[in-house]
Amino acid sequence: MRLWIAIHLPQLPLEVFCPRWSTDQGTVVLEQERVIALSAAAYEAGVRRGLRRGGAIMLAPHTQFQQRSLPLEAEALQATALALLQFTPQLAEAEEATLLLDVGASLRLFGGIRALCHRVAQSVRALGFTGTLSCAPTARGAWMLARSNAGRALTMASLERRLDSLPPGLLPPARAYLDWLEGIGCLTIGQLRRLPRPGLQRRCGRALLDMLDDAHGARPEMHQWLAAPASFHAKLELFDRVENAEALLFGAHRLVLQLTGWLSAHQLAVERIQLLLEHERGRVAGPPTVVEIMLAEPTWKDTHLVRLLKERLAKLALPAPVIGLCLEAPQVQPMAPPSESLFPEPGGSKEDWQRLLELLAARLGADNVLQAAPNADYRPEHANSWVSIQTKIRPAEARAQLPSDIGSLPRPTWLLPKPIALMMRDHRPYYGSPLRIRSTGERIESGWWGAMQTRDYFMAQGEDNAHYWLFKERDSGATEPETRWYLHGLFG
Repeated sequence: MRLWIAIHLPQLPLEVFCPRWSTDQGTVVLEQERVIALSAAAYEAGVRRGLRRGGAIMLAPHTQFQQRSLPLEAEALQATALALLQFTPQLAEAEEATLLLDVGASLRLFGGIRALCHRVAQSVRALGFTGTLSCAPTARGAWMLARSNAGRALTMASLERRLDSLPPGLLPPARAYLDWLEGIGCLTIGQLRRLPRPGLQRRCGRALLDMLDDAHGARPEMHQWLAAPASFHAKLELFDRVENAEALLFGAHRLVLQLTGWLSAHQLAVERIQLLLEHERGRVAGPPTVVEIMLAEPTWKDTHLVRLLKERLAKLALPAPVIGLCLEAPQVQPMAPPSESLFPEPGGSKEDWQRLLELLAARLGADNVLQAAPNADYRPEHANSWVSIQTKIRPAEARAQLPSDIGSLPRPTWLLPKPIALMMRDHRPYYGSPLRIRSTGERIESGWWGAMQTRDYFMAQGEDNAHYWLFKERDSGATEPETRWYLHGLFG
């Protein structure tokens, strides 16, 4: 099924200068000294589109006036397109600040067209823009519905009904002939299609007929798909000096959404990101503050990254006001989507557990959340060390660190901080009750470079059926060595 989603950004010139999350005291965008976009506060003061600059200043003297910047608008549109690449790799830019997404192959992945449209609209809002969304079986049809805010159409029949009621001025090639069309009583696209095609082509040109054919599926459409850059580097200039780190989360979320689209386009997952907080430039310029996020498990989802950034920014004290943000992804790897198990593990998946650990590390500090790391040592006290949760320990590397013959005999999960000397009763070690040896011995002779150990370890069982890990020391220098037993660990 071929289905297109069109996103038209009608307020793009205004929102480039006045994002929805900012505190707006009144903003007006000018082009050739005339108002082309204005905020709600300026509208309440009496400013209207097409008004000259002098009249707008008289009505709203405290309003902020900005000149239209086409490069900034193009940059904002490119940022939106990059973020929407997470939904489909086939995304094209159309006329008049509109993006076209071929989502026919993405419907099942995102749960249908309604859920997909909701997620697309939610992403556009998170970027700080207001968009008009529509969908149709053809790209030009979706573009026309989005430009006129005429709803959605899932079949060709419903699309034709909606298009027939739209005004012909919606089509760019027809705008130069609106007076002639109105003079002959052609006020809708449906009436325009019923005109004789040869005469319409001679009067208005071939471009008008091609656009009508594209919208109604009578001609194959050709598009130039947006290509994501080879590496990710996104910047955002703030609209004011920000002195509170938590207030930067809105801009950071916008950059993370672009990162999500870039990762999906290249089928990659990120292991480490860097958020650079840029301070004042010029003579008092200082180095940017770096907020680095290390991930135990690579991800390509924005929700987890935003949660980690929120925790880090909440604890950050800014050395100077921030005027810009920059997000980089220096460490990525190929995406490996998790396989769905027929019988999922209770309590969440492995990825959920890793996200919890990463959230704790961001909240408590990486040095306060530790994990066990094996060491190449036979001595139980030295066979394990505790390192930060952000330290990468690959399973293969962990097994390689262990001696080859370790693990052939049982070892307990819990070791005592210090071995406990046991008394002897009836020639047996005693710990609450006489202990019976239940395994063969594991001899350890190691540590000649430091703390030398010569021990024989055994698993023992008490009368309460509890299992203990004992060892007896061997004094090779004594003529009649005395048997001394110690409790070193407990079995679960």
